[in-house]
Amino acid sequence: MRTRRGQCYPKVNMCVETDNIAAKRRVESGKEQRGCRKRLKVSPELAGKCDFFDALPDDLVLSVLCKLSSTAGCPADFTNVLITCKRLNGLGLHSLVLSKASKKMLAVKAKNWSEPAHRFLKLCADSGNVDACYTLGMIRFYCLQNRGSGASLMAKAAISSHAPALYSLAVIQFNGSGGSKNDKDLRAGVALCARAAFLGHIDALRELGHCLQDGYGVKQNIAEGRRFLVQANARELAAVLAANPSVALASGSWLTWNPVEHHRHLIGAGCPLLSDFGCNIPAPEPHPSSRFLSDWFSIRGGNPCPGLRLCSHMGCGRPETRRHEFRRCSACGAVNYCSRACQALDWKLRHKVECAPVERWAEEEAENEPNGNGDEAMVES
Repeated sequence: MRTRRGQCYPKVNMCVETDNIAAKRRVESGKEQRGCRKRLKVSPELAGKCDFFDALPDDLVLSVLCKLSSTAGCPADFTNVLITCKRLNGLGLHSLVLSKASKKMLAVKAKNWSEPAHRFLKLCADSGNVDACYTLGMIRFYCLQNRGSGASLMAKAAISSHAPALYSLAVIQFNGSGGSKNDKDLRAGVALCARAAFLGHIDALRELGHCLQDGYGVKQNIAEGRRFLVQANARELAAVLAANPSVALASGSWLTWNPVEHHRHLIGAGCPLLSDFGCNIPAPEPHPSSRFLSDWFSIRGGNPCPGLRLCSHMGCGRPETRRHEFRRCSACGAVNYCSRACQALDWKLRHKVECAPVERWAEEEAENEPNGNGDEAMVES
């Protein structure tokens, strides 16, 4: 990093600058006599002098803009800087700045989607920003129906160990999205889930636990699947307690287990961590790309295409790419999900009180052989 003694810093005449500012203030304050007021004339020498901002080197301004783009809470925090002056606009679109942009800065709203917004996300993705690659990939794959380009962008983010991109590609492999039913690759989906779970993605860890319990794409191992589900519940609870420890610990609301009694799933004292339902905690904040998908199809009537359905989990937003791609609830048949993780989350947050035949189904399952999943089963549509 260059120091203030470096030769790159232009020399500024502090005395001249101070005198010029003081003269402007005297004119603006109106302290001169009324008859003697004249418009302040700046000599050509003073007009050619640069101010303190122009004296800053580009690398220092880039460092500040990188910090701003990585901590911006919304797109407006950064775009307001771009429209300030020509220099900030030019440096703000530097590849180094765009590569540091946070996912909140890239959270374009569906109602504001336009070609300039598309170009900006593309510029960020070309700069190597993995969040931009994932966000633009999701938009192209599901909203713009450009399957090849969208999957390529998500794969680019996945290569850089972007956990949400790995999990999204796993969901695509499980469902054969963008192709036919024969295009499913369960083993590839499990491998992608395992990688995303290793990087700390909670939904991927929960999905992997269900795959092991059901023998879906991997050799069945109920005990190992149960262990992964407990880990997912514990990580989810830890994230909520870390975000708001005083309220969460004081209320103790997470200790309230599922009101629907499934006695066959009680382990020990019935701790919610040991339940496939998970703890009674608020829904995690969805990724900006998932929120974009939900808003995009909500604006269009909640139906991507005639005959196609959206995932019933409100925090997902994924649509079907062909008829009957998602699996439906085997108890009521009224809801459908793109993955077992979305099914478990929606059951815990909403569907457990809406699934009409759930009590009868639970009794029948208790009498027959249990599937050990802890939530309502899903069947192929």
